[in-house]
Amino acid sequence: MEYRIEHDTMGEVRVPKEHFWGAQTQRSLENFMIGEETMPRGVIRAFAYLKKAAAAANRHFRKLDEEKYTVIANACDQILAGEQWQEFPLKVWQTGSGTQSNMNVNEVIAHLAGERIHPNDHVNMSQSSNDTFPSAMNIAAVLAVTEQVLPALRRLAGEFAHLEKENEGIIKSGRTHLMDATPIAFSQEISGWRGMLEETENMLYASLNHLHKLAIGGTAVGTGINAPEGFDVQVTKHLTELTGVEFIPDENKFHALTSKDAYVFAHGALKALAANLMKIANDVRWMASGPRCGLGEIQIPANEPGSSIMPGKVNPTQCEAVTMVAVQVMGNDAAIGIAASQGNFELNVFMPVCAYNFLQSARLLGDVMDSFCTHCVKGIRAERENMENYLNNSLMLVTALSPTVGYENAAKIAKKAFAENISLKEAAMKLKLISEDEFDRLMHYEEMI
Repeated sequence: MEYRIEHDTMGEVRVPKEHFWGAQTQRSLENFMIGEETMPRGVIRAFAYLKKAAAAANRHFRKLDEEKYTVIANACDQILAGEQWQEFPLKVWQTGSGTQSNMNVNEVIAHLAGERIHPNDHVNMSQSSNDTFPSAMNIAAVLAVTEQVLPALRRLAGEFAHLEKENEGIIKSGRTHLMDATPIAFSQEISGWRGMLEETENMLYASLNHLHKLAIGGTAVGTGINAPEGFDVQVTKHLTELTGVEFIPDENKFHALTSKDAYVFAHGALKALAANLMKIANDVRWMASGPRCGLGEIQIPANEPGSSIMPGKVNPTQCEAVTMVAVQVMGNDAAIGIAASQGNFELNVFMPVCAYNFLQSARLLGDVMDSFCTHCVKGIRAERENMENYLNNSLMLVTALSPTVGYENAAKIAKKAFAENISLKEAAMKLKLISEDEFDRLMHYEEMI
């Protein structure tokens, strides 16, 4: 490998000639050989938007001339086009402020822009890592939720709405505590799944309002040193134009630099989505259990062999993927919550791990919802005969008799039916607690839902 010599305030460093980063990136590579997790592309993409918007703001305040703005903007566009991902190799496990990734971006942009552009003096003009990294992580989170999570959520909710309509008129036994309960329409059960997704969609939108507020303009400690007045307004104005998503300055920069409460709140909405997906996936795999020794109330697609030893076995693998993602998101939420509590004085120094976990959650949730929708939900079919058998044999149909015979007498009927393995009607007739005509009049499933 051939090298070139780069320098920073600590001296000279050998950098691989084929790469565009500089001395500070190289030092980070050598000093933080920890794990395999590199800074997410979503953060780098957000930085490219932010640096382009900052350059436009500096041009507005006549701190950058048109030529320097143009070459910086063009370099940012190359990154946004995905042409330079190999230039951002730094690990998540670095400085907690994300300074080295900020400088990685600055150095690559400066190199792409040409010899007249300095990574600190021009690309990082009017900025600090302490306000750019929290801004970039917010931008990345908003884009991940709006571009990955919400579209997949809507597709899955839409498929449940279709399934709901397709299964209207089918009545089955409800279950609470995993035990028999009163009847429910299968479409009503599905509507619960759909409603969970729609409600978490509203929660996600509410949480994003806080992530739209950016720390940019606070520079080192929130005072805005070395940034012109109104810099934050100009940057967020250009960001909004570039991304199509409205961003605004955080009015309290001291809060914006040291607190990650917005990240905790927004990821809480992702955790709520994960919790709902866990419930839905568990319902589906319970109802599909069998094919002969389980509930067998629905069929799900058989996508691949399920066992290396048991021929013909098929498993609810998509449901299992959903539940594993849900567990990962819940773990990520714990990490983000703990990291957010570690703001000391004017800065939180757990920002890279917050960004990494948030973006992983968003990506996994978006991917797994699409996979679940395509490879499982679209193929769900009701096993009507099994549903009907369970419904007809449910002891909890006795609930419909309770207003007429009383709670305690209804319980006697259910217990006798269970003890003697006879129908509710036979038990009621033996106990002589209700007439046959009255029993038949009350036992209409469609009136119980």
